[in-house]
Amino acid sequence: MIRNIIFDLGNVLISWKPEDYLRLNGYSDSARNQILDHVIRSPEWLLLDNGDIDLSEAAERIAAKSSLKIPEIFAVFDLRTSILFPLVSNAKLLPALKEYGFKLYYLSNFPDDIFDEIQNRYELFRFFDGGIISARVKISKPDPEIFRVLMKMYRLIPEESLFIDDIAVNSLAAESVGITGIHLHDPDLLKEMLQHKLGVVINI
Repeated sequence: MIRNIIFDLGNVLISWKPEDYLRLNGYSDSARNQILDHVIRSPEWLLLDNGDIDLSEAAERIAAKSSLKIPEIFAVFDLRTSILFPLVSNAKLLPALKEYGFKLYYLSNFPDDIFDEIQNRYELFRFFDGGIISARVKISKPDPEIFRVLMKMYRLIPEESLFIDDIAVNSLAAESVGITGIHLHDPDLLKEMLQHKLGVVINI
């Protein structure tokens, strides 16, 4: 029986679509591709998520191999909180799930420097019983160890837990430690997939 539901954040409960944001805000194709390739898809971005480097070191490393200057790179970092916003219809599922008695947790690859701001800004976080982000435990998905850390931290039983992620390899990593996984390939399907897996009707 599933008692615990664990959510990834990006593109499950919070929109994270930097390419769409850049296009809608007037960035040219060349500028958009440069930001995506040199910053957001860079190895340094993953190191930030894992808490291995700070923003200054990331900017210096990126600038050393890119035509982007350090102030331009910091400007991209500053955009992150503008790009991130709740997926309202999915966030509305949280109080309904709480009413059914499920314990709710988040587990996300997320940089440390903006997490507190995001957590304090959005009401959806008040429905969680706990959670972890990669930068604070120095482990990132799809490493199965991050799921073991969450299980141990909150004394959860894997077989009683369900994990939802927008990336298939991450849900498979959860399954490798005994957690039921859902690959949410379309955020609009979250309600339907939860109802199917949990055997409940969510009226929102």
